[in-house]
Amino acid sequence: MRKKIYKGKATNEISFPLGGIGTGSVGLGGNGRFLDWEIFNNADKNGMLGFTHFAIRAAKRGKLVDARVLQGDYMKNYLGQPGGYFGHGIANRTMAGFPHFEHTAFRGEFPIAWIEMKDDVFPGSVRMTAFNPFIPHNANDSGIPAAFVEYEVTNDSDATLEYTVAGTVQNPRDKSKNSAVCEKDFVGVHLTSELNVEGDPYYREITVATDDAKDAAYQEYWYRGMWYDNIESYWNDFTSPAIPANRKYDEPGNSDHATLFVTKKARPGETVKFRFVISWSCPFRTNWWNKVTDEEKAAGIDEVMKNYYAYRFADSAASARYSLENWDRLFDSTKRFHDALWSSTLPDEVVETVSATLSVLKTETCMRIGEKGDFYGWEGLSEHGGSCEGTCTHVWTYVYSTCFLFPELERNLRENDYKYNQNELGEVMFRTSIPFGRKPVVNRGCVDGQMGGVIKTYREWKISGDTEWLRSIWPSVKKSLEFAWDPKNHDKWDENKDGVIEGRQHHTLDTEMFGPSSWLEGFYLCALRAASEMARALGENDSADEYDGLFERGKKWTDENLFNGEYFFHKIDLTDKSILEYYSKDNPDLLGGDTFGQYWNEETGEINYQIGEGCEIDQMLAQWHADILGLGDLYDPKHIKTALRSLYKYNFKPSMRNEYNPYRVFCVNDEAGAIMCSFPRSRPKIPILTSKETMHGFEFSLAGLLISRGFIDEGLSIVRGIRDRYDGEKRNPWNEIECGSNYARSMSSFALFPIFSGMSFDMTRGHIGFAPIVGDGAFKCLWSLDKAWGTVSIGESGASLDLCGGEITLSSFSLPKLRSKKVSVSADGKKIGAAVKGGEIVFDKPVAVKRRLKITLA
Repeated sequence: MRKKIYKGKATNEISFPLGGIGTGSVGLGGNGRFLDWEIFNNADKNGMLGFTHFAIRAAKRGKLVDARVLQGDYMKNYLGQPGGYFGHGIANRTMAGFPHFEHTAFRGEFPIAWIEMKDDVFPGSVRMTAFNPFIPHNANDSGIPAAFVEYEVTNDSDATLEYTVAGTVQNPRDKSKNSAVCEKDFVGVHLTSELNVEGDPYYREITVATDDAKDAAYQEYWYRGMWYDNIESYWNDFTSPAIPANRKYDEPGNSDHATLFVTKKARPGETVKFRFVISWSCPFRTNWWNKVTDEEKAAGIDEVMKNYYAYRFADSAASARYSLENWDRLFDSTKRFHDALWSSTLPDEVVETVSATLSVLKTETCMRIGEKGDFYGWEGLSEHGGSCEGTCTHVWTYVYSTCFLFPELERNLRENDYKYNQNELGEVMFRTSIPFGRKPVVNRGCVDGQMGGVIKTYREWKISGDTEWLRSIWPSVKKSLEFAWDPKNHDKWDENKDGVIEGRQHHTLDTEMFGPSSWLEGFYLCALRAASEMARALGENDSADEYDGLFERGKKWTDENLFNGEYFFHKIDLTDKSILEYYSKDNPDLLGGDTFGQYWNEETGEINYQIGEGCEIDQMLAQWHADILGLGDLYDPKHIKTALRSLYKYNFKPSMRNEYNPYRVFCVNDEAGAIMCSFPRSRPKIPILTSKETMHGFEFSLAGLLISRGFIDEGLSIVRGIRDRYDGEKRNPWNEIECGSNYARSMSSFALFPIFSGMSFDMTRGHIGFAPIVGDGAFKCLWSLDKAWGTVSIGESGASLDLCGGEITLSSFSLPKLRSKKVSVSADGKKIGAAVKGGEIVFDKPVAVKRRLKITLA
C-alpha cells in the first residue's frame, strides 16, 4: 500500500480526529498543533484551548542547546482568523510565533497518524505518533475520552543530550483548580474547577499525564499576571537550564494552564520515547437545540443526559490512568486493525477513503448516552453545533461502517428506532429526539428511511445470526413495512397494494416526491424481499408469500413503466396539479402543512422539486444494498447495466469548470465529481433540490454499484475524484462535508470493502464467502462480522481466513472457481472434514475458528 505523505501547504486544512466513539475529539493539525477542541459536548471548528501544546528542549551538560514547540510551519490565515480577530494577525495561541520545526511530514492512516519533524538547528529528529484506540467489536475501548501521543526523539548529534518534552494544557473552566497526581507509573496534572457540580452541563475537566513517573516533573500553574505574562514566564522557565519549579496558588484561577515535563538522556544515535495522554471529562449534556419542556419534565424525562464514558470513568484522571496502564494492549489492537485495513490489495484510493471516513465515528457527530451507552448521531457538524439531529434514518441508511465493525451499536439504533419513533400505525419517524423517550422531533416517516430500517434489520440479522434478536423486534419491523398499504397512511404510499410506491413521499433530499420512481420504489422492493426471508425464518409463511407477490408485481411494473431505454426515471405529469389537491391545508388528517401551496408553481404551471425524466444518482440505490446483502436483482439486470452506463455518462463530470450549480458547491473548477441529477431529456423548471451538487455519500454508493456490476474503472474514477478534492491544502482529508462537517453519509464508502472482496455472509447458517472482483494473483482484504474480524487472503491454491479478534463458528465457506471437488480444510491448525456441495465448501460439522481457517484446493 502506497503511503501518502502531506507536506507544506498540503497540511493546511488537516485536522485528524483523536477521541473515542461518543466522547468528542480534538483535532491533530497537519503541522502537529491541536485544534478543533470538540470535547465539550459540541462542535467547535477551529476552536483552540488556550496555549495547549507540546514543546521540546535539548540540553548538554546543563546548558540549553535549543528549544522549540513540537509543530511545523503555520501556513494559513496570515491576516487573522476569519470570524474572530480578523486583521490582528495569526492568533498567538497557535504557537506560530515560537521556534518550531522547519521540516515536517504528516502521514495519516486512520486510526493512526505520524508526523516527522526535523530542523537544522535542533540536535535531533522527532517522530510523533498519535491515535485513539479503534478496535472492531470493542466499542468500549474504542470509546475512551483521550488523545494518545508519543514522541520518539533520536539524538543525531555526537554528544549525549538531555531532552525534555513538555505537555501544556489549559484548564477549560474558570475557578480553576489544578493538582498533581503522583502514583507508581503515573504522573499527571488534573485540571478541574470549583464550579463543577453533579449534573452541570458546563462541567469540564481535563488531565495531562505520563507513565514516565521517574522522569517527570510538573508545574501545576503557570504564572498569573496581566496581558501575556503567563506565556512569557512559561517560555522563560522552559528555556532556562533547570527544570521549572512547581508553582501553586491557594485561590482558584481563571482557566489556568499547567505543564507536565518528562526528561530523558540520549546517547549519540539513541532514540528515547515520551508518552502522554490528554484525557477529558465533560459528563453532562442537554438537548440545547430542542429543550425539554416543563410538561416532559413532569412526565419524568430528565433534561440532563450523562455521557456513557462518564459511567465508566469517574473523571479525566481515571481515563488517563486506564489509557496509560493499557497503552500497549490498546495500541497493539489498534495497529492490528490498521495493518489489516492498510495491507489490503484493493486500489489505494479505496483503502484511503474507507480509512478516512471511519474517522466520523470518533467525532462529535456521534454520541453514546446513558448507562447502557445508547448510540445517537447528528448528520454532521456545523461550526459550533450539530447539523441535523436525530440519527436521521434516511442519512444513516447509507452508513456501512458501524454494522460491520461495531454491530452492537447498529443493532441499538434499530431497537431505539422501533422503541421510540414508531407510532401505533407502524410509521417510523425519521429523527430521534433525545433524551430518549421524548416525542420524536418530527411527526412523519420517510420512504427511504422507513424501508431502509427493514433492510438494515435484515442486515443486522444476517451479520449476527441472532434470530432471537430478530424475533424480539419483528412485530415492529413487520408493522413498519405494512404501513405502506395501511388505509390510514396519510401519504398513501401503496394505497392500492400493488407493490408500487406512489402518493406523497418524503426522502433524504428534504422534499416531497409524488408518483412512482425507481429510487424509492427500489427501497420498497428491497424491503419486501428482505421481509419475506425474515418472515419465513420466523414461521410466518403466509406473510412471506404476500411480500413475495407484492415484490414480483412491483418489480414487473417498475421494469415496464420506469425505464426509458437509457435509465430509470420518476413517472409524473408535472403539469397535473390535481396530484397535490389531496395534500392541501384543507385536509385536517394530513401532516406537513399546505403541500399544495408549497409545491404548485403557478408561474411555471408545474409541480416543484421533482425528478421527472431526470437521471438521478440514487435511481438504483436499493440495488446497491441488495448486492451487498445478497438479496438479488430488484430490476431487470440488463436495465441495471444500461442505467449505470447512462449514469456515468450523464452524471460524472471530469471537470466542473463549465457546469451550472446554484446549490452548495462541493466540487469546483477542474475537480471531478458525480452530480445528483442530470437532465438529458427534459428538465423541470424547478427540479429536485441539490440536483447539481456532488455529495460524497451518494457518490460512494453509485461508485459501489458500478463496481459490483463490473464497471470497475468507472467506479474508481468517482472514488478518485472525491479523494483528490480532499488533498489537505483545500480540504481536510478527514472531514468529508455535506450538510456540515464529519458527515455520516460518507461512511457509505466502507461498503467498497465487501463489494471488492465479493463477501457473502449469513451467520444464521454459519456461512461466509468471498469472490474478489479485481486483481490478478494474490488478493487480501479486511473483513468483519458480528463475532470476529480479520483478513482474508485468496490465491490460486486456496484461501486463508485470518482472525485478528474474536471467534467465529462456521459451517460453510464459498470461493470462486471451485474447480475441484477435493478440498483440504484446517481450523487453527487442525484438519476438519469438508466437501464441495452446491458451489460451497461444507464442513462435516460446525467449527469454531479462533485464529485461522485455511482452505487448500486440490
